Amino acid sequence: MTEHEIRDKVVLVGLNSPVLGRGESSDDESMGELSALVETAGGSVEGIVLQNRPSPDPRTFVGEGKTEEIKAYCENVGATMVIFDNDLSPSQMRVLTELLKVQVLDRCGLILDIFAQRARTREGRLQVELAQYRYLLPRLTGMWTHLERQAGTSGRGPIGSKGPGETQLETDRRHIRRKIDKLKADLEGVRRVRGTQRRTREKREIPVAAIVGYTNAGKSTLLNCLTGAEIPANDRLFDTLDTTTRLLAVSDTLNVVVSDTVGFIRKLPHQLVEAFRATLEELEYADILLHVIDVSNPEWQKQARVVESLIAELGAGELPRIDIYNKRDKLPPGEIMPHGENICLLSARTGEGVPELLDMIAKRLDPGIRRVSLFLPYDKGGLLDALYREASVENVDYQAEGIAVTAVCNPAVFGQVRAYLRGGAEAEGGGV
Repeated sequence: MTEHEIRDKVVLVGLNSPVLGRGESSDDESMGELSALVETAGGSVEGIVLQNRPSPDPRTFVGEGKTEEIKAYCENVGATMVIFDNDLSPSQMRVLTELLKVQVLDRCGLILDIFAQRARTREGRLQVELAQYRYLLPRLTGMWTHLERQAGTSGRGPIGSKGPGETQLETDRRHIRRKIDKLKADLEGVRRVRGTQRRTREKREIPVAAIVGYTNAGKSTLLNCLTGAEIPANDRLFDTLDTTTRLLAVSDTLNVVVSDTVGFIRKLPHQLVEAFRATLEELEYADILLHVIDVSNPEWQKQARVVESLIAELGAGELPRIDIYNKRDKLPPGEIMPHGENICLLSARTGEGVPELLDMIAKRLDPGIRRVSLFLPYDKGGLLDALYREASVENVDYQAEGIAVTAVCNPAVFGQVRAYLRGGAEAEGGGV
């Protein structure tokens, strides 16, 4: 049996307790999601243990008796890893590893591992590394017992040997804190680059639409459908970890920057919310959110609430939003779905319903931009300079009597040049 096969044989464990609350307790739904996460990571689930208990055991989380049952279960199915659906404290992870004699991981650690596998861009890798170090820091003692040894001050050496040494644990902690500070500085650099790009977009007055949604809701498929981005879109959790931005021509006079973001999930590790803020801060500066919901999933309402909660946590709760109910092609005939002004039912895979979505985006984002045909006298050449600075000039024709110009401009610029429209009031009325 190869090392890969040994590492991937997994028993899942979850605890359902009123003390943990709805968001932290395990149930059949969260265990099913954890099983999908293991498969995404390349593992094989050999069994699931769901424990009901009034409160978590401070030492082993699930209690001594249940720990013995899990150990026997692992031996019986040949599992070499146990993954808990709940967050474990560093001491619980250390005790469980010693008692179960296999590697122990919690949901947070598993998600971090998946993110580490999938991140491709420098920014994505920086974010994952920062999250991993933040996760690792409080767990140092539990993971390596040799780090508890004191160098020079143990009290066990000969008289006179005590000195100003420090524990290996403290040395490693300082090293990790330095790494964290360096990663944070690098991510600040990413934010500055994003800020420059954002200011350029704002100067050009190009609105931004951010695609958000639960993991595997079909966000990348929608971006591909809208813009032809050709992003790999597979039916697995966390397939997209790096933000992809594309330009979408909604109409002749409206271009929109569309950003695909990392998928959300229940019990998303706090370290990841923090580490991915450089990517997710795009939400805060977006002009509209496109919330993609997989209506073919029986739990779509719960998933939508998770996304809405995280959007609020990231400070984007007040942004205009269109709720996109995706995968309509998988719904049974006659299924009743929500309707409303800001709701769109579509299939990103087949394209059904996409024209209606584009109409909705145009209505919400159209800033009054229009294409105009102008005839400027030569003594008004300063207006042409203004058009080059503040509008998009498409064509210029220098003629004997003046300058013929075709440009796409916003309402402010239009107000400066409307007196020079070709065709007068008729052209003004049909500008967009």
